[in-house]
Amino acid sequence: MPDAFSGNPPDTLLAWLAHWERLHPVGIDMGLSRVREVAERMGLVRDGRLQGEGAAQVISVAGTNGKGSTVALLSSLARAHGKRAGAYTSPHLVRYNERVTIDGEPASDALLVQGFERVEKARRAAPEISLSYFEAGTLCALWCLAQSALDVVVLEVGLGGRLDAVNIIDADVAIITTIAQDHAGFLGHDIAQIGREKAGILRAGRPAVLGSQALPPSVAETAAELRAPVYALGEAFSRTPLERGAWLFKSSAAPSLTALPDPGLPLDNAATALQALALAGVELTPRGVVAALEQVSLPGRMQWRGPWCLDVGHNPHAAAYVAERFRALPESGRRWCLLGMLDDKDAAGVIAALKPVISDWVCASLDGPRGRCADALAADVAAQGGRVHHCAATPEAGADWLDERLTDDDIVLVAGSFFTVGALLATPRFGNSG
Repeated sequence: MPDAFSGNPPDTLLAWLAHWERLHPVGIDMGLSRVREVAERMGLVRDGRLQGEGAAQVISVAGTNGKGSTVALLSSLARAHGKRAGAYTSPHLVRYNERVTIDGEPASDALLVQGFERVEKARRAAPEISLSYFEAGTLCALWCLAQSALDVVVLEVGLGGRLDAVNIIDADVAIITTIAQDHAGFLGHDIAQIGREKAGILRAGRPAVLGSQALPPSVAETAAELRAPVYALGEAFSRTPLERGAWLFKSSAAPSLTALPDPGLPLDNAATALQALALAGVELTPRGVVAALEQVSLPGRMQWRGPWCLDVGHNPHAAAYVAERFRALPESGRRWCLLGMLDDKDAAGVIAALKPVISDWVCASLDGPRGRCADALAADVAAQGGRVHHCAATPEAGADWLDERLTDDDIVLVAGSFFTVGALLATPRFGNSG
């Protein structure tokens, strides 16, 4: 093992992450053969089943938007019903440990280091196999979850679906949240084809929960080809708003639940999580559901810090949801947006979705090869008639500039990227305030 490194093997989480960043020539390498082979060497997977302590029910979540909130809801709901739940999601906002949660808590550095050591040992067995940063992280996460005697394992499927590293696991229940254009460089612009790629997580004879009423027909067609039972929002289950923010859940496969509290996350995703858990064998109770919905939280999704709202939405569909929530806010002073985006995202579409609810803009540059500079972003805003007051070198600098100019009635939306929101949450003022 030492010959794989310059000096001693990594002994800290940061050192392991640096190792994986250097190891593979490309950051995203679609395909399952390499990651499946290493998983089998680790004893993690047998016949598509996650091996480990106990016999956890696995729920996989794919889609363009809504995956993170659905994962958070599933985990909270399972734990409120007495189940030990673990989850894998990506990317993280501040600390890598956020990607793996066990019974509601981020995995420790020590556990992740152990996992990466197992991954490295397995991949270096002859013949040696190269893994991308994401593939190594996925295998490490699966190993950590497999050691933790869980009742429910929730796996977020990242880019695409069919060829995502997470898809080496056959889920007992598969969820498709939404389908929209994103990652066009890898998935293209054909919505039907994107739908088929996302539906690649479905398995023959196992429930498919469709969490949007606007999915392309290719998703249901894929389920039909697999003879996977379909539970679609608006058909097999529904959510109905009631007075004072409450809502009603109805399902053909679970008891109805009424007067449920607003979780502060999309109700479509909450209803989808309820349906999936019922299909995974969790007996839902009104008390457990209410407790979970009142307690669930997800950093970076409509997260308020005083007059600042932080949301990682980075495509037009996500931005439209944020705009809908902003329209419901009381009229106040100026509505600012501190916007920072990656260069491969649809900035014009995001700006168009937010423009009706934003009066003033500050643009921030993001570092890295995919980062978009503030001046280019400001040109996109100006092209749509938006008023840009300042271009900042970083999101933190943009927040400092705004701090000096906000009035008591102003509010600020921080949006456009995980990197934009994560940069502010990493600061003491945003990360530690309530």
